[in-house]
Amino acid sequence: MCHLPKFESDRLLVGLDTSDDAAVYKLNEETALIQTLDFFTPIVDDPYQFGQIAAANALSDVYAMGGVPLIALNIVAFPNCLPIEVLGEILRGGADKVKEAGALLVGGHSIEDNEPKYGLSVTGTVHPEKVLANSTAKPGDVLILTKPVGLGILNTCIKEELLDQYLVEEAIRVMANLNKVAAELMIETGANACTDITGFGLIGHALEMAEGSKVSIELDSHIVPVMEGALENARMGLVPAGTYKNRDYAGKRVRIDPTISEAMIDVLFDPQTSGGLLISLEPERAQILETLYGEKLQTAFARVGRVTERQDVALIVRP
Repeated sequence: MCHLPKFESDRLLVGLDTSDDAAVYKLNEETALIQTLDFFTPIVDDPYQFGQIAAANALSDVYAMGGVPLIALNIVAFPNCLPIEVLGEILRGGADKVKEAGALLVGGHSIEDNEPKYGLSVTGTVHPEKVLANSTAKPGDVLILTKPVGLGILNTCIKEELLDQYLVEEAIRVMANLNKVAAELMIETGANACTDITGFGLIGHALEMAEGSKVSIELDSHIVPVMEGALENARMGLVPAGTYKNRDYAGKRVRIDPTISEAMIDVLFDPQTSGGLLISLEPERAQILETLYGEKLQTAFARVGRVTERQDVALIVRP
């Protein structure tokens, strides 16, 4: 897509250059606009839960930029062979998450398609000097991850009906959990950079942060929180195709310690749906944030690595 025209403006604070989570456009000295869009096909059978997860995933991009979501629009593709009540449940799930975020759902657009698809276009705001991009991590920072990884592997197992019900319910709970509290506390504490972990997996998004910030990142694999059941199913080869695409994408820009198991490497490359935030901040602030998360966060979190001056590769994964 490199041949497509590139748009530039002094008011465009965050665009395409660093593969960030959303675009940020400066309106005035006090307000910048955050704009994002995300949608996908069902990953769970229950339409209401699908709507919740898709909405939480789309809203996450605004939170990752340090912003507050204001309004959202539905984007829907739906086949005429399914009962309209199914669509109603999808939209109800999305609406409930938008309401939980404190934003307004103000309409949307739908088309007929062979397979259901749902998501949101979300508009939020942030102060122009308080934007949290994925390209502003600083050497000496530490990294905090606010949700466990392995959701893509569990979703693969859910589709094949290979997962125990309690693991299905936990995966849905984590995916439907808004990054609202994690973001509010991150902003309150004073982070330097942030990205949310979605389709490129933890390694892919950490790599984008490292390259965008012109630093290196070291991840400690043994500390990374992992969804129960993800490693066991990875050992059996039950991983999504996106895992292998993510490995190809990272290529030689990542150095992985040879003692790390193949299953754990798969988990680190695993594409996430509505994953957590990866936050870069100074160690002293990280201690404060970890205390706040321990009191208020409803998902597993951990300090998973650190930021250094640029080394021979952008990302190093340690045992």
